[in-house]
Amino acid sequence: MHDLSFFRGHLDVAAERLRTRGVELDLASFRQLDSERRSAITESETLKAERNSLSQEVGKRKKAGEDTEALQAQVRQMADRMTALDERVKVLDAQFQEILVAIPNLPHESVPVGRSADENVEVRREGTAAAMDFKPKPHWDLGADLGILDFDRAAKITGARFAVYMGLGAKLERALINFMLDTHTSEHGYTEVLPPFMANSASLFGTGQLPKFAEDLFKIEKTDYYLIPTAEVPVTNLYRDETLDADALPAKFCAYTPCFRSEAGSYGRDVRGIIRQHQFQKVELVKFARPDQSYDELEKLTHDAENILRKLGLPFRTMALCTGDMGFSSAKTYDIEVWLPGLGEFKEISSCSNFEAFQARRASIRCKSGKKSEFAHTLNGSGLAVGRTWVAVVENYQQADGSIVVPEALRVYLNAERISATGRLI
Repeated sequence: MHDLSFFRGHLDVAAERLRTRGVELDLASFRQLDSERRSAITESETLKAERNSLSQEVGKRKKAGEDTEALQAQVRQMADRMTALDERVKVLDAQFQEILVAIPNLPHESVPVGRSADENVEVRREGTAAAMDFKPKPHWDLGADLGILDFDRAAKITGARFAVYMGLGAKLERALINFMLDTHTSEHGYTEVLPPFMANSASLFGTGQLPKFAEDLFKIEKTDYYLIPTAEVPVTNLYRDETLDADALPAKFCAYTPCFRSEAGSYGRDVRGIIRQHQFQKVELVKFARPDQSYDELEKLTHDAENILRKLGLPFRTMALCTGDMGFSSAKTYDIEVWLPGLGEFKEISSCSNFEAFQARRASIRCKSGKKSEFAHTLNGSGLAVGRTWVAVVENYQQADGSIVVPEALRVYLNAERISATGRLI
């Protein structure tokens, strides 16, 4: 959410920056609303001064034994008018808040301007795709051939866009989760958190999913609980309505959770396989930082997420998202995309974002050093999406005989070097 005073003082600047995101701010309506609010406040303050003066006059005349009924009636009229004006200001403030919560974050000045993903900018590319003297299979065929991924039974149990990981498929998923958590805690300095997998509406408002993206969520009937779309929600809200010690920041957390998304508006996209599911696993990285350090921390967070791919020997590229492709709450985002030979393209495996004070203002998360108190900056990124990493391992390490070589970093977790064509560990 935005600072109302900033918008009032820099309305044209804010409108221009929002325009780069494809958002047109109704300046005339905003100014009219602001003018009406200012007018009501000014009139109320003027009446207050006049009422105080008349009240003093009433006191003087009473002491002199004079009739004060007319003056007292005038004071009461002023008080009634002031009450009406105060109520009007409350209504106008509510209208302002309704407008502000629907406005996306302002892009940082370093974000490339563009309308769509076609104008994202490649920052770096690492790793080389393995040479294959055979046509690589997509993961849905590999999974079926090895007996480690079952979509038909998942559809029977639940419906479309769900999967059952079988045998070594389930073990590979679990190995990836443990590998990611171990790397981030032991090498990157994050504190592991296991949060609730449901969150209330206040938490989802704080991180920006509500009210704008309610259709993307699964709500628990007759409760105020939602299945979380990402661990970003519960972990960021650890400090909702709290003030952090600015000198102790950054605070760094990682969390494994399942994630639940309705994928509203994405029908027809990635319908095969496990790229886009209603339920998937993810390891999330979340940071709380001082405003003066948050962009350095974004670079570090992105490097930490990339490092999982480096350790797994998976080719990837990192893209700076343009203004028109960023998420609602983000001020700057890097997408990390992994190469999938079975699909013949790069696919997003992590989005690493700095939200600046956007979420902290909604969730009332402040940081304080001495007497200085300000909203903290929040950051997060996938470290990584586990299912998509599973896909990347299976597709990049497939062999001509149908087997899959286990990346060296995972062998201690799987206690094997290869998944055989018959689905057995060797």
